[in-house]
Amino acid sequence: MGRFLGIDIGSRVVTAAVLDIGFRKLALSALADTTIADHPSLEAAVRAAAFALTPQIEAVGVALEGDRTFTHRLTMPVTALKQIDQILQFELEAAVPVEVDELVWGHRLLRRKDNKEPLVVLATAARTEEVRQRIELLRGAIGREPDRVGHGALSLANLTTLSHELRAPEPIAIVDLGGRTTEVTVLVAGEALFVRTLSRGTDGLPDAAPALAAELRQTLLAWVAERGEAVTALYLVGDGAQSPGAEAYFGYELGVPVRPLPPLSLPGVLPEQLPVLPRYAKAIGLALGAAGRGHDIDLRRGPLAFQRGFSFLKEKAPLLTGLVGSVAVSFLFAMWAELRALGRDLDAATAELERTTQSAFEKGTTDPAEATELLEQTKARAESDPMPRMDAFDVMVEISKAIPMSVTHDIEELDMQRGHVRIQAVVNTTGDASLVRDKISETPCVNDAKIAKVSQVVNGSKQKYVLEYDVRCPDEVGAKKKPAAGEKTAPAEGEAAP
Repeated sequence: MGRFLGIDIGSRVVTAAVLDIGFRKLALSALADTTIADHPSLEAAVRAAAFALTPQIEAVGVALEGDRTFTHRLTMPVTALKQIDQILQFELEAAVPVEVDELVWGHRLLRRKDNKEPLVVLATAARTEEVRQRIELLRGAIGREPDRVGHGALSLANLTTLSHELRAPEPIAIVDLGGRTTEVTVLVAGEALFVRTLSRGTDGLPDAAPALAAELRQTLLAWVAERGEAVTALYLVGDGAQSPGAEAYFGYELGVPVRPLPPLSLPGVLPEQLPVLPRYAKAIGLALGAAGRGHDIDLRRGPLAFQRGFSFLKEKAPLLTGLVGSVAVSFLFAMWAELRALGRDLDAATAELERTTQSAFEKGTTDPAEATELLEQTKARAESDPMPRMDAFDVMVEISKAIPMSVTHDIEELDMQRGHVRIQAVVNTTGDASLVRDKISETPCVNDAKIAKVSQVVNGSKQKYVLEYDVRCPDEVGAKKKPAAGEKTAPAEGEAAP
């Protein structure tokens, strides 16, 4: 759960509200206010109202008054959705009497009935210097910058998350009666569709009441002219909401039911705070905006975008320390669990190795090196493959490859037994027989090729010869059964026994 502070800086009063907001919990923690005239400066008044509420605050929200901003309702084609920021810049440049380079702005897309309808954009802009001054004011007063700078009238729309009556489908208006200005927000189904700031407030009442009522009437008629629907109810909030007879007077002058702010779903409100809660309506809305539950527009953009510094880390040091400790404990527990699991796997693998070596070698062992040695000894004692690398057919193929094309060679008989080849063939000359012997000797696996006999063919000039050689490939040497360690070998023929 986090704590969020909203600060409403009016012309006569500074109010502040702290909300405790969690995943499924929202409660009022504290309210505070002070009269600006009782302090030597506006900064001192803000400090008096809000400084005591800043410890353990997650984020701070503040607003810029409506008379210091530019708000426009723009209609754009659907195709502008992907490039709305660039298009909005050109639209504002034409609508605002200030160089666009001097502004920061934001926007909200209003709801549409279907995706084919044109885009309706509520855009708000303010001078960069005005927003910077408000940021510097908070920094000097409470020692930290605001996380969010909203639009004064739009911040009242954040209250819709706390009251179903403010989410009524018919148009309703929330009127913030300040000392110097009055801000009007018209809501439909919980969405702010129209805002206006009047240059009159509660200063000068009751003499100024008719002029203020006339401006409110013109504002409501402007809404009707734009949307064609009359406002069905008007709720008073702000410093002047508790002025005696305000509800009855404005209800009579405007012809609209004027009611007090409906009850908010806000646990933690004390009984003595209920009557004065409308006074803190904007501060509560700004706290909701700082918590990310707002429907207003944040003006901390571009060069004024909020960046947290070391002061934030210092504030969060206890929480960060706890989180780091939790992560360290979790890591150590995970490592312990992993090592324990690996230990169980090692025990199982060792037992399986002992069973396997006992079955295969008739000698169980848990030592991998000893198991490897037993395997090598078994392989050394294994009988060689009885199938020869070369059979008689392979011999004939190799002979056909070895005999040169210039030699006429007729094989009369080929015999192969136990790797010994005997060939009886006819060639033209004894030189051809020697050439054939030399070429066959170059063939792999042929050893000790020699001509055993040469004779002349009866009644002819050709030569008959006998060629003998052994077929023994290199990888077959030593493939015979090797004696195991300690095993006695039989003496070779002609060799004396030890």
